[in-house]
Amino acid sequence: MRSDLDYLVPSSVEEAVALRAASAGAAYLLGGTDLLPQMRAGRKAPGQLIDLKRIPPLREIRETADGGLSIGAAVVMADVEVHPAVLGRFPLLAECIRTVGAWPLRQRATLGGNVCNASPAADAAVALLALDAAFHVVSAEGRRSIPAGSFFRGPGQTALLPGELLTDLVLPGGAAGFRGRYLRLSRRKGMDLATVGVLVGKSSGTAPDRWRIGLAAVAPTPLRVAAAEERLEAKGAAAAEEAAALAVAACRPISDLRGSAEYRRDMVGVLVRRGVVELG
Repeated sequence: MRSDLDYLVPSSVEEAVALRAASAGAAYLLGGTDLLPQMRAGRKAPGQLIDLKRIPPLREIRETADGGLSIGAAVVMADVEVHPAVLGRFPLLAECIRTVGAWPLRQRATLGGNVCNASPAADAAVALLALDAAFHVVSAEGRRSIPAGSFFRGPGQTALLPGELLTDLVLPGGAAGFRGRYLRLSRRKGMDLATVGVLVGKSSGTAPDRWRIGLAAVAPTPLRVAAAEERLEAKGAAAAEEAAALAVAACRPISDLRGSAEYRRDMVGVLVRRGVVELG
C-alpha cells in the first residue's frame, strides 16, 4: 500500500462528487473490507481515498412512497440485517446478509460497498436481484438509476461510470412479502466465500404465487433465473425438477480451489429442488 495516500472526508454527496471529479486517481471508501485488502495486495492503488461514511443521507434507511425501502450505500450490513422493515417486508435480504462473513465484519462492511465490489459470490447481491432493487447513483454529470439486473457486468465489474457514486439501494414496495431460503455451500463453516449459493423465494398472500430463484458463485455475476421462476409460477412446486434443470442450464461455473464446475452445477440442481420443496 502506498504511503503518500491522501485521505479526504467530505460531509455531503455534492462535495464527494466534486472531489472525485477533480482527481482521476481517487477512490470512494465505504466500509473498506474489500478495498483495503485489495490495496494491501497491490491490486488497487488509488492516490486518494474519499471516505463517504460521514455523509448523513448515505447512512439512512428510509421508507419510500410506494411502501418500499431506500438503503443508503454507507449503511453497514449488520444494521440492514436487523432493521424491522427489512425483517418484516424484505426478509430475503436479511436471509442473505446474515451469511456474509461474521457479525464483527458486518458491523463494518456496507451493503453499497459489497455490491460495488461485484464479486460473483456476493450473497447480498442475489437478494437484491430477486427483489428487483434499483441502484441510485450520482456524478458530476447528474443522477441516474440502474436496475440490479443491469448492474453486475463481470467479476469486479459494474455498470458504474468513472466518478459515479452509489447513493442508495431501493427495494420497491411491489417486491415486499417474498420469503424463502438462501442455501449456501462453502468449504468450511464461518467466514468463507460461497462455493454455491441458491436463493429460493416465494410470495405470501398473492394468487397466483410468485417465485424467485437466484444463484451466486456459479457464473461471472450473481444470477436471477427468470425461466425457472416462470415454470414454478405456471406449475407450482410440482415443477421443482424442471426449475432445477433450468437453473443448472443458466449457470456458467468455473473450477477453482473451492470446487469444480461439475460439482457446482450438480449442487445448483440439488439446492434449487430442496428449496422449492421446502417452500411447497
